[in-house]
Amino acid sequence: MGVELTALHWIYVSFILLIIAFMVMRKDTSLVCMIGIFLLAVTATGSLTASISSIFQSFIYAITELLPTILVISIIVAMSKLLTVTGMNDVMIEPFTKWIRTPALAYWTIGILMMVISWFFWPSPAVALLGAVLLPVAVRVGLPALGVAMAMNLFGHGIALSGDFVIQGAPKLTADAAGIPVSEVVSASVPLVFVMGAITVTTAFFLLRRDMKRGKFIQTTLLSMSQTETQPHLLSKRMKAMLALLIPLLFVLDVIAMSYLDLQGGEATALIGGTVIFILSLLSVLAYKKKSLEQITDLFIHGFQFGFKVFGPVIPIAAFFYLGDSGFHAIIGDFLPKSSHGIVNDLGAALSQIVPLNEEIGAVTLAGVGAITGLDGSGFSGISLVGSIAKLFATAIGTGAATLTALGQIAAIWVGGGTLIPWALIPAAAICGVDPFELARRNLLPVTIGLVATTIVAMFLI
Repeated sequence: MGVELTALHWIYVSFILLIIAFMVMRKDTSLVCMIGIFLLAVTATGSLTASISSIFQSFIYAITELLPTILVISIIVAMSKLLTVTGMNDVMIEPFTKWIRTPALAYWTIGILMMVISWFFWPSPAVALLGAVLLPVAVRVGLPALGVAMAMNLFGHGIALSGDFVIQGAPKLTADAAGIPVSEVVSASVPLVFVMGAITVTTAFFLLRRDMKRGKFIQTTLLSMSQTETQPHLLSKRMKAMLALLIPLLFVLDVIAMSYLDLQGGEATALIGGTVIFILSLLSVLAYKKKSLEQITDLFIHGFQFGFKVFGPVIPIAAFFYLGDSGFHAIIGDFLPKSSHGIVNDLGAALSQIVPLNEEIGAVTLAGVGAITGLDGSGFSGISLVGSIAKLFATAIGTGAATLTALGQIAAIWVGGGTLIPWALIPAAAICGVDPFELARRNLLPVTIGLVATTIVAMFLI
């Protein structure tokens, strides 16, 4: 059955290209996104008032979707500031400075730890666990905050999430759609994930090191570490030592609880967030005594100011891209064709129907479809479509269902799961206090090179 493409689909594609062009030119895209939202709404509804209202409604939808991330980032920033002004930060990072002594060690150590933790608990809680502790260590030995964000992002939201070998949420979705066992998709994805990961993170490292030698990085972040107006009381060395043990211990207990209680995704992030609030409150009482009530509030204000400063530029572009999926119905209404599965999925399905079928074209098309479905920023919304298309292609070619499915899954998650779409990689960017758009630009070339190489490898494996 053919996919019906309407004017809404072509408007969406046109603005995707326009947004990418503005990003390449390092121009802000907020106005472009708002114009795109308006044109989509007015084309769908034919109503001027409804279209104007849709812009505001799309912002509400985007904020609602992003709010859990905004909240956890804000409270971690608040805790990080308190750790800094009380001197706890220096005490906590001292053990790590003994074995992370160079930018290269910092990059690979943070990346590998991020990958391992993300395999078991997914990347978002892993970012929260590692960022607050290892970011200061890495910056101190000369790795830019942007480099820390790249390491956490590429190893976690890239390698770990695209394979998803332990939790197997992604391969379950794609395997079911392709009509093959999950084990086949996991097995087929191992060499592809390895190739994609190794080439991408290595390319990113050498480009980062090159630019560091050229002096392109200044060790500043968006996170202000200035002192609060009320200075904390001096904590004794014994108290600092006890807290330096207690705080990591609480996060270790979180990891154990996540494993024992099988907490993943949002539940795991909520556990981390609650632990951060507990630490913030306890340390505030110990440091500020009678003034702790006011200081806790001030720290929350500081965290939320930072959170919305970082997310402010992201909300308009996220609002536009959410229209490519279920957000269209929620924001504008039921104006797509009845056969539509969302603008982005329709575009991916249409692409699969207009290309000739052989091993090479099949691999290129599945990678392209996966990348397109990842443009909504979730990474997961379109992977069922990828599995379905892989099944069709494999039937026509006569082989390669598992490899095609795995390739499409990898492309979708690397693009949409948090390495190229700015609002999807915000957790790593915000924890490190860097611009998410700049992080996306830094990731673009390594991820593109990796995806091209992985697609070529897949051609030989089909």
